[in-house]
Amino acid sequence: MTQPISGFSKLSKSEKIDWLINTYFTEAIEARNVLERYWNSDEQLQQLHDEFIENTITNFYLPLGVAPNFKINDRLYAIPMAVEESSVVAAASKAAKYWYERGGFKTRVIDTVKIGHVHFMFDGDPDHLKRFVERHLNALKDSAAGLTAKMEKRGGGLLSMKLVDQTQKLSNYYQLECRFETKDAMGANFINSCLEQYAAELERLAQEELRTSTKENTVEVVMSILSNYVPECLVYAEVSCPVEQLAEPGIEPEHFAEKFVQAVQIAEVEPYRAVTHNKGIMNGIDAVVIATGNDFRAIEAGIHAYAARSGNYRSLTQARIEDGNFRFSIEIPLALGTVGGLTKLHPLVRWCLELLQQPSARELMQIVAVAGLAQNFGALKSLVTTGIQQGHMKMHLLNILNQLNATPDEKEKAVTHFKDVPVSHSAAEALLEKLRNS
Repeated sequence: MTQPISGFSKLSKSEKIDWLINTYFTEAIEARNVLERYWNSDEQLQQLHDEFIENTITNFYLPLGVAPNFKINDRLYAIPMAVEESSVVAAASKAAKYWYERGGFKTRVIDTVKIGHVHFMFDGDPDHLKRFVERHLNALKDSAAGLTAKMEKRGGGLLSMKLVDQTQKLSNYYQLECRFETKDAMGANFINSCLEQYAAELERLAQEELRTSTKENTVEVVMSILSNYVPECLVYAEVSCPVEQLAEPGIEPEHFAEKFVQAVQIAEVEPYRAVTHNKGIMNGIDAVVIATGNDFRAIEAGIHAYAARSGNYRSLTQARIEDGNFRFSIEIPLALGTVGGLTKLHPLVRWCLELLQQPSARELMQIVAVAGLAQNFGALKSLVTTGIQQGHMKMHLLNILNQLNATPDEKEKAVTHFKDVPVSHSAAEALLEKLRNS
C-alpha cells in the first residue's frame, strides 16, 4: 500500500516528479516524457507558469481558438475562446456570421454591484444589536479607509453597509452585508480584505459595548467573504430580426421561429432540459472567461444560482415573437475583471485582451454575454432543424480519427467521405478498415 508523503510541497519540481513516477507509474520513461513534452522551452515563461500554483509539474494545455465576425453594438470583434469541446468555436463563428447579416448583437450593462458579507453570531437582543450597528456604521466603514482609498479614486469602493437578520434561517445568525463597486477589477481580493477589516472592527467595538455577565463578547465572527452570487452585476444581450429573415432549408421561417421559441419555453419549465440548455450557454461563456484570465468557476456558480433564483432552475435565455419580429435574449450576472489577477501576468491572457481591443470590465461583460447567447442560438437552431448530432459529430470527426490512429492521408480521405455522410465512431472505424484493407 502506498504511504503518504510528508513535505511534498518543499521538494523541487524534479523531486516531485521522481516521487510521483516511482510511486504510481510502471512505464517511468514514458510517464516522464509526457510531462516534459508540455514544458515550455522558454525557461522564464515556464517559471512564470510554475509559480501560478503550488506543486506544479507541467502545463495542461487547452486549444485557443478565435470566433470572428461578432458585431456587437456596431463594433466588430474576433472573440478568443479557450476550450477543448470540438464544436464550440465553430458554432459561435457560424452564429456570429448569421447575426452579422441581420444587424448584429445589441447589449447593455444593467449594473456592476458586487456583494460580500461578514457572517457572525449574536445571542443577545436583536434591537440592541441593530442600534449598536447603526451607531457605529461610520466607524465600521472608516476602518477600511486605507484599503478603499485607491479604489475610490477610480470611482469605486464601498457603496453600502447594513445589518441583515438571518435568525429565522439559523439561530443567532446575522450578516453585515456590504455592496461594492470595483470598476475594472473583479475585486475578490479587495472585497475580502475590506470585509476582514470590518469584521475585526465589529468584534473590537462589540468587546467594548456588548459584554454580558457570562460572555466577554456576544458577537462572534464566523467568516468574512465575498459572494460569487452577484444578481446586481447584470448584463443583457439580444438579437432580433423580422421572422421572414429566418429562412432555413426545409422549414418555413414562421415554423422555425415557433419551434425555436417552444424549445426555449421547454427549458423555462423543465429542469432536465434547462440544465443542458444552460450548459450549452456556458460552453461559450467559459471559453471566453478562461481566455481572458477570469475565474470560470465563480462565473459558473453565480450564473447557475441566478438561473434558480425563482425556486426552479430555468433557462438563462428568452425567445419571443412580437409584431412579426423574432427576439432572442440573455440576462446573466457576470463579475469580471480586466485588471489584476492573471490579466497582466499570463502572456496569452494579455494577447486575448488586446485582441478584444483592451475592453473595460463592462465591455468584457457584454462580449462574454454575447458568446453565451450565440452558442445557445447555434445549439437551438440545430436542435429544431437537423438535430444536434449532425454538426457536432462532424466537428468531432478528427478526434475520432486521432483515437483510431489515422494517418494524414486517411484523415484527408475520411473528411471528404463524411462531408455528406453521418459521422459516428463505428462509421469512421469501418471506413478506416476499408481503406487499410484496400
